Amino acid sequence: MNRTRSERTGAGFILGAGILWGTIGLFVKQLYACGASPELTSFLRVALAGVIMAVLGVCKKGFGCFRIGRKTLLACALLGVVCHGVYNVLRSVAILRAGVAVSTVLLNVAPVVTLLCSASLFGERLTAEKFGGVTLCICGCVLASVSGDLSAVSVSIIGLLCAIGSGVCYGMTAIFGKLAGEEEDPITISIYSYLFAALFLGLWMQPWNGLPSVSREMLEWSALYALIPTALGYLLYYRGVQMMRDPGKVPVIASVETVVAVVLGGVVYGEAISASRMCGIALVLGAIVLMNTTRKVRVKA
Repeated sequence: MNRTRSERTGAGFILGAGILWGTIGLFVKQLYACGASPELTSFLRVALAGVIMAVLGVCKKGFGCFRIGRKTLLACALLGVVCHGVYNVLRSVAILRAGVAVSTVLLNVAPVVTLLCSASLFGERLTAEKFGGVTLCICGCVLASVSGDLSAVSVSIIGLLCAIGSGVCYGMTAIFGKLAGEEEDPITISIYSYLFAALFLGLWMQPWNGLPSVSREMLEWSALYALIPTALGYLLYYRGVQMMRDPGKVPVIASVETVVAVVLGGVVYGEAISASRMCGIALVLGAIVLMNTTRKVRVKA
């Protein structure tokens, strides 16, 4: 497969991951309705996803799926602790202290973080088209997710810092995924990243103070949450990242998640899709197209 075709296939995988991630809100709403806390929801998500990926790995390649190099294991630890664990904690605090609107807007520092880190670590060229794509993506996500209205929000310094921190953690997902190695099986990467995430979140819930109650309905929704937007979503994502020459494009392509979430919110929950949200959707889609038509030029070492 030539480089250009590989990039297009990788972009397709990331787009697929973003579409699956767009369903996250549906599962989270159901789990909250079952009485699950944000921390328990996050823990069940990664723990069950780890079990699913382990079973899939054993079925595919036997117990060899657990064989992993030290460099990849370190990248998986960073993915699990930072991009799944710390991200979920900061995101929950940000929503509590700053509200959904502000936390959603500041989460969009992620594309900037990814682009700058990719330029520093992998020599990705910072072109005007890429900056334009990132700008369109951020503006589009703001309009699509909160209709651009931030006039009535109440903000705390801790909430702001946590919102920005969650964006940084999310932005590092593509970087750590790339560091895990282009040849490593995405299933193995998923197994270990979920393991580290589950350990972190499990300790964060302080189980020595008492275990939370988990109902059968909660487990059923958690299993679907772990399977569809988590195990399958990140399997596509990690494979896509491995095929992308420029990781800076990844969060922009994955921002289709916002588009899907807004559309599903309108279809399933009857949420209004205003003109500003439609404009935001158009900007996000335009950013994705722009980032996939940029010049493929690399900086010489």
